[in-house]
Amino acid sequence: MALVTSDVQQLFDDAKNIVFLTGAGVSTASGIPDYRSKGGIYDGMTLRPEYLLSTEALAKEPEKMYEFAKENMYFPDAQPNIIHQKMAELTQKNRARIITQNVDSLHLKAGAKNVIEFHGSLYNIYATKDGKPSDVNTYLHSLYREDGALLRPAITLYGEIPFRVDEAAQWMSQADLVVIVGTSFVVYPFAGLLQYARPNVPILAVNLEKIPAPAHVEQIVGDAREFFSELQV
Repeated sequence: MALVTSDVQQLFDDAKNIVFLTGAGVSTASGIPDYRSKGGIYDGMTLRPEYLLSTEALAKEPEKMYEFAKENMYFPDAQPNIIHQKMAELTQKNRARIITQNVDSLHLKAGAKNVIEFHGSLYNIYATKDGKPSDVNTYLHSLYREDGALLRPAITLYGEIPFRVDEAAQWMSQADLVVIVGTSFVVYPFAGLLQYARPNVPILAVNLEKIPAPAHVEQIVGDAREFFSELQV
């Protein structure tokens, strides 16, 4: 049975300002594990990831955070999949914008315009001392710059505010269709962005299982790859 019904296709055809809210499930098809499911990068951890990816760990034990990120989070060879590609196509037609929790930059790699990387990107590296940018290859080789300055990726750690929050809220308030894809929708403030959508705007969620969302969200349970393969853009 098709995941994209004629009614759903019509919603996309009519929309001029779609906002996609995306999470780790969009990138699993590109070979990047998600976080919380079995086999995800948090599975079987001894130290809590909420600690390892926190401002506290960065201050006290930056080596532990570095090793965790390097071993579990970097997939520089990963390529965008059909989900990224179809979304990118809609942004190139100026009919969509993307707010993502993902830190893998695959939306940008797919050529998407108008992307807010709400939790930053693993591929933007800078020195904590002076904020000067560095290179991801340098970082993957060493936690420290040549002069000994500590390097870090520009991602939202636990204890930090996400990027471009006000802009994300503004985008939501302008949307005429909201589509949630590949996220368990339990991480705030990301999940809270839904409150900025106008009352009568249709909201779809495409996930492998139902997510905690208000009753008016139309939940499509299935593989997002199938959904986007069927979707005409």
